[in-house]
Amino acid sequence: MDDVLKMYDACNLVTPRDVRVDTHVNGIPNNSDTRENASASRGDYACAQDKSDHDEIRLFRKLDLRVLPVLWFMYFSSLADRGALAQARLNSLEDDLHMRGNNFNIAISILTVGYVLTQVPSNMLLTRVRPGLYLALVMFFFACTRLVNSYESLIACRFLLGFFEAPIDLASRIVLLDTSRMAGLSFANLIAAGVFEGLEGARGLRGWRWLFIIEGAASGVTALAVSWLLPDTNETTRWLSQEEREIARIRMQREQVIDTQEHEPLLSALQSALRDPRMWLFCAMENFHFGEHTFTNFLPTVVRDLGFTSTAAFLLTCLPYVFACIVLLFFAWSLGRFCECTIYITIGFIIAIIGFVAATSTLDVAGRYVVCFVFSAGAFSASSIIIGWTATTMSQSQGKKSVALALLNVSGQISQIYGAYFWPESDGPRYVIGFSTSAAFSVLSLICSWIMRCQLKRQNRQLQQSAGEGTVNL
Repeated sequence: MDDVLKMYDACNLVTPRDVRVDTHVNGIPNNSDTRENASASRGDYACAQDKSDHDEIRLFRKLDLRVLPVLWFMYFSSLADRGALAQARLNSLEDDLHMRGNNFNIAISILTVGYVLTQVPSNMLLTRVRPGLYLALVMFFFACTRLVNSYESLIACRFLLGFFEAPIDLASRIVLLDTSRMAGLSFANLIAAGVFEGLEGARGLRGWRWLFIIEGAASGVTALAVSWLLPDTNETTRWLSQEEREIARIRMQREQVIDTQEHEPLLSALQSALRDPRMWLFCAMENFHFGEHTFTNFLPTVVRDLGFTSTAAFLLTCLPYVFACIVLLFFAWSLGRFCECTIYITIGFIIAIIGFVAATSTLDVAGRYVVCFVFSAGAFSASSIIIGWTATTMSQSQGKKSVALALLNVSGQISQIYGAYFWPESDGPRYVIGFSTSAAFSVLSLICSWIMRCQLKRQNRQLQQSAGEGTVNL
């Protein structure tokens, strides 16, 4: 954690400095920046300014230790809750709730509807309220969405789960916190295996009901911890000294881009983001990228259909996510030293495409299980890079950056609405439709990334001709 430098962002949460080379305006370097500045900045893992102040380093280590674990467990709990339906399917959920046809696919996609409706308003609201209290209340409410007695109640609870989980996804704005996504997906399967084996039939309840109860209770406990542990701003954080607060304030000012309004009108920030053509290209990139992630809701079923029992399928599903987490950390470490967003996105997507294509071509147990590692690693490796790239390019103001990240996430989540229908049960065990569409989405997202690279290079050349040299966000 020594080389991770963070700061409070527009939502007053702790995030790393955006993946960037030097300060820029509208995605183009500021006139005052030079190639020497860019070279000097490479000492920071996030390609931000170099760290030389020991008091500053100690401050951000302190923030790491105090805040990151809280945010990590919040997002872990969110992903575990979201993925519970995929595990419950292997424990007679569909039979108990009399689900037929594409009912399961509808239950998967309805969560995203609630999520999409609240993501942008939630991001904008977080700049106006106490984040610690707000996120704690949100977690408490989605912990209550576990009472399922029928298919209709399942649909209602899934919609509310997406509604209340939207604010929690802010935690994924950092690579280290993004590992909680893989941890949530991985350990949720371990938890499900233990619950289904040990609590099936206990007190007259099926295993999947116990899974919902246990994960909901865990979310409630996390909500109580969040309300106490998560700070709101550096000025009001009780465990920061006055000197540390001043260091944080100076750091934020030094790395601030243009327009430092703390209370930019919400409508103005929204309009600024919507009128920027790059925002729509990033949204398309993220939509296609999340489209390839739809396999996560069906991977336990895919593994089970290879001939394994439900318990074995849960245990085997864990390992591809653990491997993806390791690859993600390597990409993050390497990217911080070379600052080439497009190259790393390209590598990740190529790996994913190879895995998806290979998955459609074989039903050999060993071969198909191995490619689960391949496409999982490739699909997840680019997630944080796209987020960081967007945050840097769209950071002309804190308000615009906050709205841009919300729009980016909404565009990605929309793909989960229609993507769930690419995995019909009738297409098993090969699931050609699902894996083929995931490969196609990877290709489309890759094309968007190179279009964005070319556009930013053109803008950089225009700036170099008029105001000097510099590079950024490639």
